[in-house]
Amino acid sequence: MKYKKIIINKPGGSQDLQMTEDEITTVKDNMVLIKISAAGVAFADVLMREGVYPGMPEFPINPGYDIIGNVVSIGENVKSIKTGQTVAALTKTGGYAEYIMLPESELVPVPDGLDESEAVSLVLNYVTAWQMLHRAVTLKKNDSVLIHGAAGGVGTAFLQIGRLMGLKIYGTASAGKHDLVKSLGGIPIDYNNENVYKFLNESEPDGIAAAFDGTGEWVYPSYKALRSDGSLVVFGASSMLNRGRKSLWRTIRVYLRFSIFLKNMFPGKKKIFFYTITDYMKKHPEWFNQDLRELFDLLKNEKIKPVIAMRKPLSEAAHCHELLNSSSITGKIVLLPPIA
Repeated sequence: MKYKKIIINKPGGSQDLQMTEDEITTVKDNMVLIKISAAGVAFADVLMREGVYPGMPEFPINPGYDIIGNVVSIGENVKSIKTGQTVAALTKTGGYAEYIMLPESELVPVPDGLDESEAVSLVLNYVTAWQMLHRAVTLKKNDSVLIHGAAGGVGTAFLQIGRLMGLKIYGTASAGKHDLVKSLGGIPIDYNNENVYKFLNESEPDGIAAAFDGTGEWVYPSYKALRSDGSLVVFGASSMLNRGRKSLWRTIRVYLRFSIFLKNMFPGKKKIFFYTITDYMKKHPEWFNQDLRELFDLLKNEKIKPVIAMRKPLSEAAHCHELLNSSSITGKIVLLPPIA
């Protein structure tokens, strides 16, 4: 049986995402065949497309970091997963497809009744935000924190989870996205027209408890804005790209910022962490399952509600990358196989 999937043969732009066909192989041992019903479009996919994502496989690659799907068949050694069950997985690659084969150990059951687009938003974006807030640092109610890119997929997740924790959250976003940031309980900062450090210094003269930067753009001013025992969590470097394409100058600029930051660090109680969800899964594989299950419960009980930018068929994956490149998207883009 053949199925359709998206592949990228070489580093390049969104036009290099190509539809192809592959053959479904026999399901063996502890493997599970899943018919994908929703796949997230992540900035990590864009970085892989450009060939700059750390630890990515060699080209050609089938992108797609997170999926929700229904179990079609199982291997003879599978014990906890049943045919017909809905499951979630952090795939890293392989999600832009109609079907995927995964080990039983990588799957998390999805509760009945959840919207699949909302559920898939939790797998990468919300687990990332949850782990940064609950596991990377120690925070208490009424602490002030900063999230860069507050209107994006991780940013909106961060705002909702942080509000549940009782945090005071500042979020950088362009002016057109400020209403969304406010609606999710955040205090927006217009990074285009305001000095972020000055804004924070005036608002929080004693410093903020933590800052979270997925851009690599704000490392030094975020560190300066911390209180004496504060923490900076760096979880990406999206500013290396220019409208979704690899930029040598921007890459050099990011490395220079990190170099200047490290050179100017001084001994003290302030901390800096580098977070990736894949590193956490390697070190503490049980955390991902625990955290995603808790997030599914919050979604089912309507304590959180992912912001879905749009739902598109698999055939429009390239267009979705273009939209993500434009920085005009708020929330999560979701692909809905099969092809419409």
